[in-house]
Amino acid sequence: MNHKEVAERIITAVGADNIQAAAHCATRLRLVLKDSEAINQDALDNDPDLKGTFEAAGQYQIIVGPGDVNTVYDEFVKLTGISEASTADLKEIAAHQKKQNPLMALVKLLSDIFVPLIPALVAGGLLMALNNALTAEHLFAAKSVVEMFPAWKGFADIVNTMSAAPFTFMPILIGFSATKRFGGNPYLGAVLGMIMVMPALVNGYGVAAAITNHTMTYWDVFGFNVAQAGYQGQVLPVIGVAFILAKLEKFFHKHLNDAVDFTFTPLLSVIITGFLTFTIVGPALRFVSNGLTDGLVGLYNTLGAAGMLIFGAFYSAIVVTGLHQSFPAIETMLITNYQHAGVGGDFIFPVAACANMAQAGATFAIFFITKNVKTKALAAPAGVSAVLGITEPALFGINLKLKYPFFIALGASAIGSLFMGIFHVLAVSLGSAGLIGFISIKAGYNLQFIVAILISFILAFVVTTFYGRKKEKTHAPEPKQTTTPEKESENTPNKKEQNEILLTPTNGEALPLSTVKDPVFSKEVMGKGIAIAPSTDQLFAPCDGEILIAYETGHAYGLRSTQGAELLLHIGIDTVSMNGKGFTQNVSVGQHVKAGDLLGTFDRSAIKAAGLDDTLMMIITNSTNYKAILPINETPSVKVGQKILSLN
Repeated sequence: MNHKEVAERIITAVGADNIQAAAHCATRLRLVLKDSEAINQDALDNDPDLKGTFEAAGQYQIIVGPGDVNTVYDEFVKLTGISEASTADLKEIAAHQKKQNPLMALVKLLSDIFVPLIPALVAGGLLMALNNALTAEHLFAAKSVVEMFPAWKGFADIVNTMSAAPFTFMPILIGFSATKRFGGNPYLGAVLGMIMVMPALVNGYGVAAAITNHTMTYWDVFGFNVAQAGYQGQVLPVIGVAFILAKLEKFFHKHLNDAVDFTFTPLLSVIITGFLTFTIVGPALRFVSNGLTDGLVGLYNTLGAAGMLIFGAFYSAIVVTGLHQSFPAIETMLITNYQHAGVGGDFIFPVAACANMAQAGATFAIFFITKNVKTKALAAPAGVSAVLGITEPALFGINLKLKYPFFIALGASAIGSLFMGIFHVLAVSLGSAGLIGFISIKAGYNLQFIVAILISFILAFVVTTFYGRKKEKTHAPEPKQTTTPEKESENTPNKKEQNEILLTPTNGEALPLSTVKDPVFSKEVMGKGIAIAPSTDQLFAPCDGEILIAYETGHAYGLRSTQGAELLLHIGIDTVSMNGKGFTQNVSVGQHVKAGDLLGTFDRSAIKAAGLDDTLMMIITNSTNYKAILPINETPSVKVGQKILSLN
């Protein structure tokens, strides 16, 4: 790589006058720009020396790669004349430059609370779907499975019990997650959630009927009647009381000291919040929450199929803004109401499925018609992901960049959603909003669901293919390769050699890279590898080799094994912003190490106190030199020196 030329090309693409500030981490050049719309994205996408770009938290990040990004950054600073900055400086600049509007702040808040709960909601939803498949009539035959095969009834009853748990005790999950998000003790939040669903209270689903029928029970508190109302199936009341709990806890922590703080802060926080829950906050937010849900359901009932068409036309655009992160709160209430009252259902899920399948169809069309190697390589996995209900790779990696596939998919989604509305297709459980989403649909409407999503997929695929072929004819050819093909060096693995085995660099739990909360690693932009949730604070060499990179911040190391593997060991996500605090380094560039030598240490408690993820990533940056890079799955729990990766 000619680092100066790469820096020049980046400056030309983003615009020299468009740059506010710049910093770098172990893999990426991070920029704060005045106007991200002014970027020549095609130039960066087609640059043979760059591995990708994305925008997050007000920063435009260009993936250069370990060992090169620091030199490119140095040249970048020389050419632009801007002052060097740390990643912490960059975050502050980005935060001041672009403050979130209240609506987006609310969406982010709901996202932060509900995203950690999605696995529990999906597990419960799919269990509901399984129970529906076993107990619904007219799904596989006139009778249900349990009616035709009575031996399955007990199994179905157990599944039904398990499926109901996440939704029945939803306030406990939300209390934990929301209190944690607001900076309080999540276990106290869980306690408040338990209080709100105590069996002694009138069940939340029966509160309205109890008030109407005058059967509600009350506490007499100093002459005031306080309703003994539960909050099963409620969302906003739990978030509200979690906020109050966290604020009270912080207040008491600040004003009480030592043993008094330890004993009385939890007591005072819980008892005050508890009384506010049953007297003011809970009833008020229950009214607001029920009003929002009733309003959406009323809108759906009023507009019907036309409303579904409009919703389908804009759903993927809503995903781009992030507003869809607030939908789980609404869907949870719609589904729990159906499960307990037997009426209505979730109309958002079918629309989401149409939108996802439409984006998938457009992405697969691009895969077949494009001549761009990088686009084709990304389109196939992105399309598969969209078919299974995860559209971000397709949206941001393919369709939005090319623009026309995205808008064609919006139209296809609208047609499929219209079909859903005409036949009143509703979901009765959460699940994957894609091809396998039919198991979440109300019995008797599964065929209509499948037809609708196929309409969206096929329409998007066909129109994108026809329109895209015309575009391809006028599209500029890909830039020619200016560098000569690399000759096989002593560091390139010999195909005749045996597989290379890498050892575990730290104790912990092995995780697939796809679970890492950073797209550079989770999408394998830097290469294939493995992640580890560490249980110790030490990092050891996974092989014999030479240290190529040893960042002063101590958060990342690069080494080349004696057999030619090039590795990046990256401790945590965004830990470069800690500027070395909590990290120590035991090696230097050029040093030769043996497998098991101590490379450095890191303070996990300091990382978590900074609000950062401490997951360790071990990436093979020259992955293309290997046919396969496979985990050696002996057990999820791994220890230093244990075999963990095989490079074939």
